[in-house]
Amino acid sequence: MTGIAKKGLYLLLAVAALSLCIAGTALADNEELIIAKSREALALDPQDITDTPSEEVNRAIYEGLVTFDDQLNIVPMLASSWTYTDDGLEWTFKLREGVKFHSGTPFNAEAVKVNFDRILNGKYKRTSLYQPVIDKVEVIDDNTVKFTLKESFGAFLNVLAHTAGLILDPSYVQDEAKNEAIKHKPSGTGPFMLDEWEQGDFIALKAYKDYWQGKPKLQRLVFRTIPEDSARAMMIETGEADIAQQIPPTDVERLLKNKKVDMKVLPSIVVQFIGINCQNDILKDPAVRLALAYSIDRQAICDKILMGYAEPVDSMVAPLVNGYSEVKGFTYDPEKARAILKEAGWVDTDKDGIREKDGKKLTVEFWTHGRDTLSLKVPQSVQAFANAVGFDCQMKVMDWGAFLSATGKGLEESTSQLMWLGWSPSTGDADWVYRPLVHSDYWQPAGPNRPFYKNNDVDEAIMVGFRSVDQEERKAAYKRAQEILSTELPWIPLYTRKTLHAFNAKLHGVEYLPLDFVVVTHESYKD
Repeated sequence: MTGIAKKGLYLLLAVAALSLCIAGTALADNEELIIAKSREALALDPQDITDTPSEEVNRAIYEGLVTFDDQLNIVPMLASSWTYTDDGLEWTFKLREGVKFHSGTPFNAEAVKVNFDRILNGKYKRTSLYQPVIDKVEVIDDNTVKFTLKESFGAFLNVLAHTAGLILDPSYVQDEAKNEAIKHKPSGTGPFMLDEWEQGDFIALKAYKDYWQGKPKLQRLVFRTIPEDSARAMMIETGEADIAQQIPPTDVERLLKNKKVDMKVLPSIVVQFIGINCQNDILKDPAVRLALAYSIDRQAICDKILMGYAEPVDSMVAPLVNGYSEVKGFTYDPEKARAILKEAGWVDTDKDGIREKDGKKLTVEFWTHGRDTLSLKVPQSVQAFANAVGFDCQMKVMDWGAFLSATGKGLEESTSQLMWLGWSPSTGDADWVYRPLVHSDYWQPAGPNRPFYKNNDVDEAIMVGFRSVDQEERKAAYKRAQEILSTELPWIPLYTRKTLHAFNAKLHGVEYLPLDFVVVTHESYKD
């Protein structure tokens, strides 16, 4: 054999050996879990994010003092127990011992204080969630921390369970360079830690072997960004994904018949609604808003457009949210809608199908965006229902950025009338629906009260719910507020949709939170 031939043989043997090494280190199918998502996470700093995809990834990396179970009840996490004073102003938490961050830094009361001092003193996206509530955080000893509130706050535990309450590694937070980089280089106490991130494609996490509840059964967790609905559905069928999120309703029946797929129809607390500018010349009359509500067949929208995977709601608060009360709403009654408009002085004098009053047409513009099919089809349906009773409802479709800009303007600049909106209270509590959306202190741009709604009795009821630590008293106060809102209608609640996620039938121990999060824990595994 010539020298050249020998070198060629050695090269082939080296490549073969390398291939064997790579194959030997490859993960077995049951050691990696792949989640196909419609949108990518934006950052891994839980105090500085507002998007659900980021929250979902952050919850695999970080943990908070308390968390939610699958019914949105508050359960312990890094805090083992807590007490509060009768006036609701002081909350003391006992912390778990022996917990470490991914960097090896110990978790203790000082870590908690560092985190909340950061969000209280900083200009992070979630600062506003805590700054109005928390006065100070004190270290009692290594395993005890005390929060002193500015005033009693009935939803305090729910706010701590929010993604913004997840605890970051204090050694990162206190290092200026690491604090700046933490959005892409995180360190938490959770069961998984960052492995690699290919922006626009995937975020891969690896098991944190020293996790305080035990070594994770999975070695790797991958969040893949797959914008196309049909592509995610195909991935769960072919085995390319273990969880495919937001399955289109058209694919659900097929996947339900697939024995390799566990197609789940899950509850959600997202409420889709029509926001109404209550200061607009036409819409400031509650009778016009009420007529619009009676004109809409919400059940037909749920059955035909959402194919039965949604339910009409009479409140902006979904049934699983803490503080929900069933209230009497409105039904589909176009004849009543016509009668209300006629009594309010709106009549069709020229027989063109559009009502007039004082020489002015009943013309309203309905703003929506084209982020998904439902954001076009449902507004189109509402438009048709409204026009059938005498409105001239004109739909305007904007791109997402323009929509946010237009609906975010203050009263003096705003030209809004009707707006296609959705809301999911990420604290799981009614406070985070009523207070930001209709309390008069939160008029846009100070807050998301886009209808520019004000009612002193509603404001008072909301603040009773805010301050009381008696959950029954809070629930009664929110019911009073909702009963007024159901009459004055600064918004028209349409439906709460079902969450349609498909899971590998061999997957176990994965939790779903109605906040639209899939939670993969140290106990999650595949057969």
